Amino acid sequence: MHQKHNKTKVLYIITKSNWGGAQRYVYDMAMGISKNGYEAVVALGGNGTLKEKLGGAGIRTITIPNLERNVNIFSEWKVFFDLLKIYRIERPNVIHLNSSKIGGLGALAGRFAKIKRIIFTVHGWAYKEDRNFISRKIIKFLSWLTIIFSHKTIAVSLDDYRTAPKLFVKKKTRMIHNGISEIKFKEKSAARNELKKYAGMSIPKGALIIGTISELHKNKGLPFMIRAVHSLIKKGYNITFFIISDGEEKIRLERFIERLGLQDKVFLTGHIDKASEFLQGFDIFTLTSVKEGLPYVLLEAGLAGLPIVATKIGGIPEIVENMKSGILVHPKNALEAERALSFLIDFKKKKEEFGNNLKEKVERDFTLEQMVADTVNLYS
Repeated sequence: MHQKHNKTKVLYIITKSNWGGAQRYVYDMAMGISKNGYEAVVALGGNGTLKEKLGGAGIRTITIPNLERNVNIFSEWKVFFDLLKIYRIERPNVIHLNSSKIGGLGALAGRFAKIKRIIFTVHGWAYKEDRNFISRKIIKFLSWLTIIFSHKTIAVSLDDYRTAPKLFVKKKTRMIHNGISEIKFKEKSAARNELKKYAGMSIPKGALIIGTISELHKNKGLPFMIRAVHSLIKKGYNITFFIISDGEEKIRLERFIERLGLQDKVFLTGHIDKASEFLQGFDIFTLTSVKEGLPYVLLEAGLAGLPIVATKIGGIPEIVENMKSGILVHPKNALEAERALSFLIDFKKKKEEFGNNLKEKVERDFTLEQMVADTVNLYS
């Protein structure tokens, strides 16, 4: 028997098992439906944090050995047949795909296996990344095929919904915002004391702490915020910048920080488990991405009551209202980021007002319960 107690089985599939927004989404959905009488299973690539967290929570996982983020035609065929095998053994009622690569392969394999319900969630369209024209067109065509093969596609932001491929598939896409539950934050002084340990040195007295939780990836635009911080420090501002997370750009960013002479002002902490608990140790939260879906970290920063400086891309403007709950800047624009930071530093009342406004909005409009309920409605 593959179906335990006749429960509806949902198989979530995601390319990478590190910890980012898409992985957080899969974890929250698997946990959410498990509490509501569904059986959740997660298939993924690698043995990272997501797999550990799911295992600790009692959610069964399946590792797909050939799954890699970068496209390789030989490994793609292996993954395709791995998926067919998994579908045959697991016999899920629903497969819920996450990430562009596994979306296409998973949906096609799902059609071959005659899966009753195929759902694909877009965490930011890959064709909106900084690529050449031909690459973007090819990826958009493949995204369109994924929507065709899926029964329903979920966009996590209005921006992704509006920019989704439309030809023959307009009615197959739904918009469901990411949602978030309460976070038990560390008290401000405790969070700062722990951050000092990651810095490996003391933080200057009275320093204003700017922070982000952001994968060290080119899509996150971190050099532009580092440049903005550098300019403010040269003008005499007493600030420290913490970047929490890890990623493939770590060595380049370390060299960039060293070249600017910011080793005692900008700190790459590496991965910190339950990083969101440290948010109240920050004074301002930043996210200068060049590509985003609907970032969880902004929802977390909102619950912490932090003012935001972020880029006006993807679903970010759906969370942060410019000059009401934060300041929105153009991507790849260090000067705008610098001006936004200086405004929040110089006008403390506005900083507090923006933080309070964002907290109210997140608590009202971005609940985990609503996200799970709206998504489950698409499973039948």
